[in-house]
This record gives sequence, C-alpha cells and structure tokens, in this order.
Amino acid sequence: MTVLVTGGAGYIGSHAALALLDAGRKVVILDNLSQGHRWAVPAGAAFIEGDCGDYDLLRRLITDHDISAIMHFAGSIIVPESVVYPLDYYYNNTVNSRALAQAAVDAGIRHFIFSSTAGVYGEPAKTPILEDFPSKPISPYGTSKMMTEKMLADASIAHDMNYVALRYFNVAGADPKGRSGQTSRKATHLIKIASQAATGLRPHLEIYGDDYETHDGTCIRDYIHVSDLANAHVLALEYLENGGESDVMNCGYGRGFSVREVIAAVKDVSGVDFPVKLAERRPGDPAALIAGADRVREKLGWKPQHDNLEVIVRHALDWEVSLKTRQVVDAA
Repeated sequence: MTVLVTGGAGYIGSHAALALLDAGRKVVILDNLSQGHRWAVPAGAAFIEGDCGDYDLLRRLITDHDISAIMHFAGSIIVPESVVYPLDYYYNNTVNSRALAQAAVDAGIRHFIFSSTAGVYGEPAKTPILEDFPSKPISPYGTSKMMTEKMLADASIAHDMNYVALRYFNVAGADPKGRSGQTSRKATHLIKIASQAATGLRPHLEIYGDDYETHDGTCIRDYIHVSDLANAHVLALEYLENGGESDVMNCGYGRGFSVREVIAAVKDVSGVDFPVKLAERRPGDPAALIAGADRVREKLGWKPQHDNLEVIVRHALDWEVSLKTRQVVDAA
C-alpha cells in the first residue's frame, strides 16, 4: 500500500515519511518546495514537485502510484503571519485542502490523516486541553485548520472515507539519526530559534511578552518530539486500516514548559549563555497550551520514546550543528 505525503519535504512531513519508510511502507511525496527542501525528501520515497491544490495532478498521481492513503502536511503554519495575511492562509490551508479531499473522495481513497493544530482551541478556559473542548481559534491559522477538520468530518459521513486529525501542540527536535530536522526559511519555533542563538546563527533571542498569567509571566507550551509525533501518524494510519472510526486526537505529552524554562534548558544543554531580550507580545499567542493526550495513547497505543525536554533540545542542537557543517543554513 502506498501513502501520499503532502508537504513531505518539510519539517514534520519528512519525519512522517521516514517513519512510514521505516515501517516498510511505500511513500510518494508531493511538495511545491515553497517551504520544504528537495534534499529533505528521504531516500526511498518517490517525489513529485507540485501543489496539493492541483486537482488534475492529484488524480493522475493517485492513479499512477496506486495511492491507498493520504497524510496531509502541506500548508502555512506561522500564527502571527496568518493575522497579517489571513486570506493567504485560508487559501493555502483550507481551499487547497478542499481540493485534496475532493480528489481523495473521487479516487476512492479510504484513509486520510490530517496535520491539525492545538490552535483550533484558541484560549481554552483551563488545561489540560481535551479534544471535546470548544473550537474557538483566535488566529486565521487556527481557523483555517478547524475548517479543514470540519470538511473532513462531513466528507467522512457522506463518503466511504475515514480520517484522523492529529492536533499538534509544540513540535520540536530532530530525527535522532540525523536524517532530518527543522530547516524553516522563517524560523518561529522557540527551540529552533534558541538553538540557532546557541550555535551563533542569531545574535540574540527575543521573549515575546512576560506579563502572561503564568508562573513566570511567559507562555507555557507542551513540547513534543517530532519523531514521536511522526510515529503517531503511522499508528493513526494503522488504526484506520484496522477499522477505526474517524476521530480527532491531541498530540502532546500532557505537561508544559515556559519560554524561560526552555531557554534555560537550551543554555544548559549547549553550554552557551546567549543574549535574551524582551519584546512585545505577538498577536494570537495564548498564555498556556497543554495537551490532554489520553485519547491518542489509548486508541492508537502510542508510547512516546523521547518525552524529555533535554533530549528534545539535544537533538535540535545536533541538527543545527549538522546544518552548519553541510552549509544548509536557513535564513534567520
């Protein structure tokens, strides 16, 4: 059985492709390389450069490669940017996802795994956040993902297709074997940016607000290792193939770290005391996002292997060093 991975030349998509290949699956990657990198496509995966909103291309690709399932990662992911350019996000994340879902239905694809986000919850009233909490996104990014979830839910009722939407919390780290990592052209993730500061790629790091209602005034997030997240996708596919019902599942560890705690961990692991500056809050940033992640463990049998902040930081730092060695450094 062959799995189509959209956005498979990007950060999370490339790790999912690696996990699929490690599990003995055939993989076809579709990526327009607007954010991904051709070198990030794993050996053993077929690659097609193109857009996931191109319906005609999708139908040919599904037929030519005998696609039986889709993992959909392609999209725009920067929350503050979505506030400035909302229509771009609705086009790239929602309109294109609609075309992909239509192609899947028309081709008889029965299994669909969707890369969603904790951003669908907005500012939750309490933590940990459970899947049945109301969806009240506070950014166009979160809304664009929520809309795709609703499209898949309706399509699964009307057609012979089941789906799992995995709602990510804060993804970080890199493949422990050094095969892939985060190489964003516009890095916005804290551990990535802190790792760049620790390895000399940035002159300093900025904390966006220290007046949140948290124990140290900075935002708290649930950080999940990218390889654990990739494994959850493989398990989700197996779950659907074995007759599992369509569902949404949080992907996190169920505990959070503040911005200051993460910075301290990066400084400790790297041994570098890089400069830190205070900046204004960013629009669309909730104070705390911590996953209630029992469902993904119980339904998928998911058992994280890298649930340790220092391990996540070490893998992220190792990846930054490898990028400098290979001279594949993304723009700061």
